[in-house]
Amino acid sequence: MSSTALVPRKDTAIAYLLWIGGLMGFCGLHRLYMGRYGSGILWFLTGGLCFVGQIIDLVMMQRMIDDSAEGRGW
Repeated sequence: MSSTALVPRKDTAIAYLLWIGGLMGFCGLHRLYMGRYGSGILWFLTGGLCFVGQIIDLVMMQRMIDDSAEGRGW
C-alpha cells in the first residue's frame, strides 16, 4: 500500500473560472482552490503580483492542476 493519500483531482473548469475572478479583482482564488494557500494569499494581497502572476498562471494552469492532483502544492 502506498504511503501517499489519493487527492481528488481538481476540476479544470472551476480553476479557470476562479482565475477569471482575478480579472475582476479577486486574485488568488484559483491558487487557494488548488491548495496553494501561501501563494494564494500573496496573490490576493498583491493583485496577482500586479496581474503579471495572473497571466503566468493562465499559461501554467494545467500544470498546477496536475500538481494538486499529485499532492504537490506550495
